[in-house]
Amino acid sequence: MTSRDFGLVSVIMAAYNAEKTIEQSINSVLNQTYPAVELLVVDDYSQDRTVKLVENIMARDNRVRLIYNKENSGVSYTRKHGLEEAKGAWIAILDSDDIWAPEKLEKQIILQKKMNADLLFTGSAFMDSDGQPIDWYLHAPSEVTYRHLLKQNVLSNSSSLVRKELYEKYYAVGDGMHEDFAVWLGILKEGKKAYGVDEPLLTYRIAKSSKSGNKIKAAKMNWNTYRYIGLNPLSAFYYECWYVVKGLMKYKNLKQI
Repeated sequence: MTSRDFGLVSVIMAAYNAEKTIEQSINSVLNQTYPAVELLVVDDYSQDRTVKLVENIMARDNRVRLIYNKENSGVSYTRKHGLEEAKGAWIAILDSDDIWAPEKLEKQIILQKKMNADLLFTGSAFMDSDGQPIDWYLHAPSEVTYRHLLKQNVLSNSSSLVRKELYEKYYAVGDGMHEDFAVWLGILKEGKKAYGVDEPLLTYRIAKSSKSGNKIKAAKMNWNTYRYIGLNPLSAFYYECWYVVKGLMKYKNLKQI
């Protein structure tokens, strides 16, 4: 598949003190079977070797661009900074400690052409904070509607592929909520559907220190997301109950956490 078939995909990677994992994450983008990508690494004022490692990769591959925050600003602002610099008509997100399978983008693009999709995602494999694989993966439904998504966010942020115009329209800034969830809900509320490739093309790192690693904090952020998109307290409570049940079903499979 060539760039003429689909065009440029802009991959946004927010990075903060990511020296232990970022090289592997970047290489998983550069090794995609679909080569027409630009990787926007947005450094959120790291104090370790993150910037130096990215600069070394940039010297070998001009598809990588390094963008700097002037101060530590949080992940949602950092991704917005990358979005403002993106040149592609499609946006993909990859966290600086997650990795893609080589065919991730290509398989999503094939499905996009088949379904004329605006938003796509994949199944997710998991690894622990040391990079050891966990023997279970989260399946991706073939399609997801707004009502389905309200009950559980099955769209892993690092697996997403979305039209830039929609991502810009619904982009949410706020590290007190799941800003990616808010974006997907905004898009699907239009009546659109998200389409999944049911293969573990993303490997997600479970890090207890991450923003969503604490289950109670994650539940509060989920509630804030429902309120942000305009659900009244009763509706938000209803879907929060679904979130808790679905979350328990999901995480009982992740024995190593």
